[in-house]
Amino acid sequence: MTSLNFRALEADEIDVRVSRIVEDKGVWLLLYKDARCDMRILDEVVGPENWQREHYEVKGRMFCRVGISIDGEWVWKSDCGVESNTESEKGESSDSFKRACFCWGVGRELYTAPDIWVPTGICEIKKGRNGNPVCYDRFAVTRIKVEDGKITDLAVSCNGKAAYDMQRRIGAKKPDQPSKDPVRDAKARLWAACRAYAEKHGSTPEKISDGVKMRSDYEETAEFFNLVAEEFEAEL
Repeated sequence: MTSLNFRALEADEIDVRVSRIVEDKGVWLLLYKDARCDMRILDEVVGPENWQREHYEVKGRMFCRVGISIDGEWVWKSDCGVESNTESEKGESSDSFKRACFCWGVGRELYTAPDIWVPTGICEIKKGRNGNPVCYDRFAVTRIKVEDGKITDLAVSCNGKAAYDMQRRIGAKKPDQPSKDPVRDAKARLWAACRAYAEKHGSTPEKISDGVKMRSDYEETAEFFNLVAEEFEAEL
């Protein structure tokens, strides 16, 4: 059977939204693609006449299956969707289609995105009508590199200004901006090193972190966390 490979998404094909707000501190961001992006890539790679989609319901859940004609035969992959907060039926239909396209490999590299944190000062957090914190800033991917299906470089802007850069060292501070909490920053650096080490060696960051806590020289100091982080970083 002919193999089918979808290219990685370009920066302008990726959307960014706020996934969680930490009041007075910053926001966590999420990368995603929309259904129009999926349709464009399917048209580009297999041709508009060589793919189709069907929606169906199973136990009250909306599913979509995407079929692609490969060597004269239709091959199908499916997944279910989650309804949106605004239009439940339309949102669930669109989400099931996007998830089915993930099954084919369209945009699957988004699952390897790093944790994207943007602090206040770069983004702006306000009070919403219901009193909950909201962020209306516009975020966009400005640079992305994908190797072997994994995101290895990423940059995100906020209202046109640099907001996140994957190449920046977590916990690093400019000389004129000394850290107010060196222990917290060192912990963040160590956790990032644990994630990277776990991914490389087929483990989980929690398991690696638990191993660190079992060390006989373990102590809650910035010096210790930075030392262990350097050990992990040397193995990457």
